[in-house]
Order: sequence, then structure tokens, then C-alpha cells
Amino acid sequence: MVKKNVEASGDFKVADMSLSDFGRKEYDLAEFEMPGLMSARKEFGPSQPLAGVRIAGSLHMTIQTGVLIETLEALGADIRWVSCNIFSTQDHAAAAIVRAGTSNVFAWKGETLEEYWWCTDKAISWPDGEGMDQIVDDGGDMTLLLHEGKKFEAAYAKDKSLPDPASTDNAEFKCVLATIKNSITKKPNRFTKMVEGMVGVSEETTTGVHRLIQMADKGELLFPAINVNDCVTKSKFDNVYGCRHSLPDGIMRATDVMLSGKKVVICGFGDVGKGSAASMAAQAAVVYITEIDPICALQACMEGYQVDTMENCLTKHNCDVFITTTGNKDIITCEHMAKMKNNAIVGNIGHFDNEIQMEKLEKATKRINIKPQCDKYVFPDGHGVIVLAEGRLLNLGCATGHPSFVMSNSFTNQTLAQLELRKAYNEAGKDKSKMKYKNQVYLLPKELDEKVAKLHLGQLGAVLTELSKEQADYIGVNVGGPYKPATYRY
Repeated sequence: MVKKNVEASGDFKVADMSLSDFGRKEYDLAEFEMPGLMSARKEFGPSQPLAGVRIAGSLHMTIQTGVLIETLEALGADIRWVSCNIFSTQDHAAAAIVRAGTSNVFAWKGETLEEYWWCTDKAISWPDGEGMDQIVDDGGDMTLLLHEGKKFEAAYAKDKSLPDPASTDNAEFKCVLATIKNSITKKPNRFTKMVEGMVGVSEETTTGVHRLIQMADKGELLFPAINVNDCVTKSKFDNVYGCRHSLPDGIMRATDVMLSGKKVVICGFGDVGKGSAASMAAQAAVVYITEIDPICALQACMEGYQVDTMENCLTKHNCDVFITTTGNKDIITCEHMAKMKNNAIVGNIGHFDNEIQMEKLEKATKRINIKPQCDKYVFPDGHGVIVLAEGRLLNLGCATGHPSFVMSNSFTNQTLAQLELRKAYNEAGKDKSKMKYKNQVYLLPKELDEKVAKLHLGQLGAVLTELSKEQADYIGVNVGGPYKPATYRY
């Protein structure tokens, strides 16, 4: 492990380096609450399994993520990092990482879209002009940039055509195309070379995994991917218990509105929706669920929630708070918001910002900023809705995201996934064509999932019961696990 003098190099961009001492104090607190990551440092640190491995990360630059970054660095990695959301960076967390020389960081709270994609492009570019070996991704933006970059470089090599940002109405994809166009004019094969050097990616969230699976199904995925999101100790903990903690935190910090007695609509009852609904019920709110899936809808009914349509929640129930959790688009439309009561609160805790029709809302209303990441959008008739974090993740935009303990579960899985990719590459004689992982999407083995859970039990004072050999044989498992078949859904 070799520390980099990141600050002296100038190869970083954060908001305020004077916040680094505050950030370091927060890291000291977070490390105690993240036993999985600290155990990974203790177990794998001496052997330096990631020595010299270049890892680029695109994941919310928070205190919790910083503990992940410092864990990967403790295992030998050379790291560059960017946040995956324009509002989610904790500036003191970013500053402390830079000052410690742990990683080059390009992230600050309140980036523009143009700045966000500039940061992403910087994070994948090492000083020698080469790219990374592996990626830690959250939402798939870094993976997307490599794939789109290679595609447009191939088109340029064929007929000298360049990507045209004017060819799309999507503000974010305009930035992607502009980034790639600028790159091609300087180095026409840059992304192609980066892809050739890529060993693999580990993906954090549902939306990013969907992107990867779609690419793999079409034969378009250019390197192996490990699906961290669907590790049980991620999806059933981060997505459920993390949201149960951070959704009310974000709403309350942004609005100071009392939730008890309010009618709250949770759009979607997957893992994120389940945790979100539970948090609102715990505040004694009246909770409604919108769902397309009859199984999830039935689960919601059995938990005591009323399942209804968005239209009925607007006109029949006259609800007060609307939260999207689906990972889909156009869940709350501009037309929906036009029908909401004055000062209805609208927010998103799914991954991207397109669950709420923000572009149409901005064109149809007058925006009044109340405070950072809290705005009122006033319709011509004078009534308005309060939108949190511009439709992006409100728990990170308006608060500090999930707490350290639950993120220790997720990020221990990320660490194990990065180790697994490297191990497979080394076992193949550093020949990607011989790796057991092809250009598909893979899950970590269940025994690693159980290991992650076990690493966190001691902190909670939990003591496991042990199977006897006879009991284990009776149910057909090993005494030391795994204890459930791959089909078990928890």
C-alpha cells in the first residue's frame, strides 16, 4: 500500500479542503459502526490482494463510502472516485479522503450535469493516460460512459462521424455525448483501450443491475459484472432497513413537517418501498401503496396498507406526501402534481431523477427555492407542490443517506466482489479470455453473503445457535452453511 500525495498533485476537485478535519472525525465514528469493512481490512490487508489494481468508483461520496474507499486502499488498490449523484456528496467526506492521500476525488455537493460528467471522465483517467482495471459502480453511469464511448469511437473510425449532443432531448445524455465527442477529438481510441483493460465491474443498485442485464441479454456487455445489489445482505438490508431510516430523515430535515396523521403514498412495494412504507407507518402516517405487481400488492395488503392507484390517491384520498421507489420513469407526472393539494410534498428514493417528471414540471410552474434541495413549484392557479432534491434521491440530497451500520453490509459485499474479480483474473493467468467470468452478470456465492451477515452480528450482541451434525444432515446442509438453497427468497 503506497499513499499518494493527492493534495499536492492537484489531481482532484472538491468543495473545501478545510473540512477535512471534520471529515476525519466522522470517519473515526463510522469505522466503529462498519464492522464488516474493518474485518475485511484485518483479514485481507496483510496479503495486499489488490496491490497496484486501479479501481475507479462512481458511488455517492459520503462518509460511509469513504470507509469503503479506505478499505480498498488498505488492500492495495490505486483509487480514483466520483459521486454518482449531483447532490449526494458530503463535502467533508471528500476533503478528508483527499487529505489522507487515499484516493483522487472529483465530487462536491450541488454539481451541474456538465460538471458531473466532467468529474466522471476525470475519475476514469489516470495521470499516465491509461484507465482503470475495475469499476465500483452505482447506477451504471461509469459503465455506460465506457460502452457509449467505445461505440462512438468505432463509428468515428469507420466514417469520421462524431456524437451530436443536439441529437437528444435528454439533458444528461447531451452531456454524455459532449464528453465522448471531446474525448474522440483528442484521442480517438481512448475508450476502446480502456475497455480492453477492464477486468470487471461490481454494481451497487437495482437500476444499474437492470442496465447490465439488458446489455448482457443483447450481447453488448463488454466485461464481466458482479451484481452486488441482489446479495441478500445488500437488498434486504440497505434497500429495506436503510430506507426505513433515511426516508423520514430526509423529509424531516427538508421540511420539518409532522408526518403523523398525514396521508403518504409510497409508489412501489419492492424492497425500497417496503422499508419506506414501514418508516411512514412508524410515524403514524396513513400509508397508501401504488403497485403494478400483484404479489407485491398482496404483500402490502397483508402488512395493513391500502393499495390504490395514483389517481385515487390524488382525487379520492387527497394525500399529502408522495414518494417514488420504483426505479421506473414517469411514476409521478406533471399532470399528477397539478392535481395535488397545495404544499403536497413530492420526493424520490429510487435511483434516478426520472421517476418524477421534473422537466415538464419546471416548464409548467414557477420555481421558488426554499433552501438547498427544497423547492416549491407554483402552478398558474397559485397552488404549488414542494419537491425535494429536484426529484433525485431525497435521502442523500436532503440528509446524509443510509447509516453506517447498514452500509457496512452493502460495502463489504462490494469489497468481496472486487476481490473476487481480481482473484478470477489472477487464476486465469491474467488472461481475460480464460476467466471463469465472461461478459455476463453474476451473483456472489451464498457463503459470502452469510459471511457478511455473520461479521455484523457480534456488534449487535447476537449469538448464533449451532447445528449438530445430525441436524445438518437431516435438512441436507453443511454444519457451517450455506443454510439456504439459491432459490430461497428470505
